[in-house]
Amino acid sequence: MPSATRVVTAADRVYRHVKQGVLDRRYEGGVLLTEGELAVAVGVSRTPVREALLRLETEGLLRLYPKKGALVLPVSAQEIADVVETRLLVEEFTVRRAVPAPPALLERLTRLLEELRRYAARGDLAAMTTADRCFHAEIVRNAGNEILSRLYDQLRDRQLRMGVALLHAHPERVERTLEEHAEILDALRAGDAEAAAAAVRGHVGRVGALVRGREAGVGGER
Repeated sequence: MPSATRVVTAADRVYRHVKQGVLDRRYEGGVLLTEGELAVAVGVSRTPVREALLRLETEGLLRLYPKKGALVLPVSAQEIADVVETRLLVEEFTVRRAVPAPPALLERLTRLLEELRRYAARGDLAAMTTADRCFHAEIVRNAGNEILSRLYDQLRDRQLRMGVALLHAHPERVERTLEEHAEILDALRAGDAEAAAAAVRGHVGRVGALVRGREAGVGGER
């Protein structure tokens, strides 16, 4: 018996449109979105727009103002620090656990590194950031700790938003990002847990330092 396919509602369409716009910086922090504008953009009535905006507010991406609209929230300096700290705790632990790395993991990481290079060559920073995040998530999942994997998944949207903003602000990071991921993969191939952990620590630490340097928030000023 074929499995049931979930119906994509009008509210789902608005939710995806707005969320993707926030993540890829079409809607930057500090921008006020109105129900009418979004209804026209997606081709729906205002009712599903309200439903989608409420959902996005619970995820911490927007703040609703009755009769005015929804403000896209900038990422605060504290949130950046929290994300970087959590990433370091999770990723250093799991990359050590990845040694000796199973061939299937090395194959997946190699494929993702190739994707990173292709997106970098095209200048597609949003796709590059997604592939970057997938690279790290593969290592986390490989550890086999479901609680850590779920914790890491909760960082996804924040990572994507910060990553896209960082590459736009620091285009020189594109090439360095490729090199840093290659360093992580080379250490895993060599079976050197400490070198792999050091490569992760350097990569995440440098990203964190640059993002924090934007002070008032990724995606908009306060």
